[in-house]
Amino acid sequence: MKENYNRTLQACFVGYVVQAIVNNFVPLLFLTFQGTYEISLEKITLLVTFNFGLQLIIDLVSIGFVDRIGYRASMILAHLLAALGLILLTILPEVMSDPFVGLFLAVLVYAAGGGLLEVLVSPVVEACPTDNKEKAMSLLHSFYCWGHVGVVLVSTLFFTVFGISNWKILAVIWAIVPLCNAAVFTRVPMASLLEEGEKGMSMKELFSMKIFWVLMLMMLCAGASEQAVSQWASALAEKGFGFSKTVGDLAGPLSFAALMGCSRAFYGKFGDKINLERFMQWSAALCIVSYLMIAFIPIPALGFLGCALCGLSVGIMWPGTFSMASAAMKRGGTALFALLALAGDLGCSSGPTYVGMISSRFHDNLKTGIFAALVFPVLLIVGVEMISKLRKKA
Repeated sequence: MKENYNRTLQACFVGYVVQAIVNNFVPLLFLTFQGTYEISLEKITLLVTFNFGLQLIIDLVSIGFVDRIGYRASMILAHLLAALGLILLTILPEVMSDPFVGLFLAVLVYAAGGGLLEVLVSPVVEACPTDNKEKAMSLLHSFYCWGHVGVVLVSTLFFTVFGISNWKILAVIWAIVPLCNAAVFTRVPMASLLEEGEKGMSMKELFSMKIFWVLMLMMLCAGASEQAVSQWASALAEKGFGFSKTVGDLAGPLSFAALMGCSRAFYGKFGDKINLERFMQWSAALCIVSYLMIAFIPIPALGFLGCALCGLSVGIMWPGTFSMASAAMKRGGTALFALLALAGDLGCSSGPTYVGMISSRFHDNLKTGIFAALVFPVLLIVGVEMISKLRKKA
């Protein structure tokens, strides 16, 4: 029986690779879109806003329909939307009078798939009868990091060998991944999050619980702590530490993602021997150290090391908060996971914005913006302590 559920876990791991594809492939093509379709960069960067904005909406809307149509149908739908969006990316800009509208519609389709995956994958893994759910959750989230690294490396290699003009072929190749995984989800066993006859909490019930709001704050801080550096890693490497643009574009985000994946894989391997709450607090403390290295150490190599260390430190924050939430609120159900995903995505969008706003106030000094972001890991440490106390009271 467990062997069968191992296939379910493996399909979920690939699901997070799919999400990494839809989030990280198109940004590699921004300059190509600008040159090919004569679209301004300002308009093109709106595609990222549309992508994550729709994912936020899906996080919220999914509460109403996932339980009705079931997790299997929802998971298959998410993968098909991701594949369709990638394929439409190669068709719609060519056939529509305004190429930007074509790109926009394609992004909306795959963003809907990505948003659904955000909501679905974690509870499906949580429902699987595994021996240590915290380990499985951390290992699951590491696959987003490996997917991110893989998308950048494979795409860069493809463009180098075959030329960036053949990007449409690569888009279709990437679309094969979600198509194949959708077929896998038609066959793997799916367990229920709740016991037979048990009903998940309503949003009203969740909102009335103090522990829920602490968990929401922790998810927001987890997303913000991660993306405050991740989204600015390339600019920091180039502008803050004086590396070339190529090194900045590749080494900055990739070292961050790789070490974040290592952190999650480490807990996925040894999590049964580690106290999750303590591990999260020590990780947040390391995050604070990494921010201080970026902000104050004038030696470029050590500042760059701070960026990489930040990836290592934030790895456990997102999956760890999911695990703490499912342990503290057994009947949370779909609503709990969807709202946590919403809080995390809000953190992912607000963290980099906060850093950018503070930086612009101090003459575009990114290091000052990163220093101001210390508030996120500090609040996470406080949140873990509050959860511990609330669970003891309960």
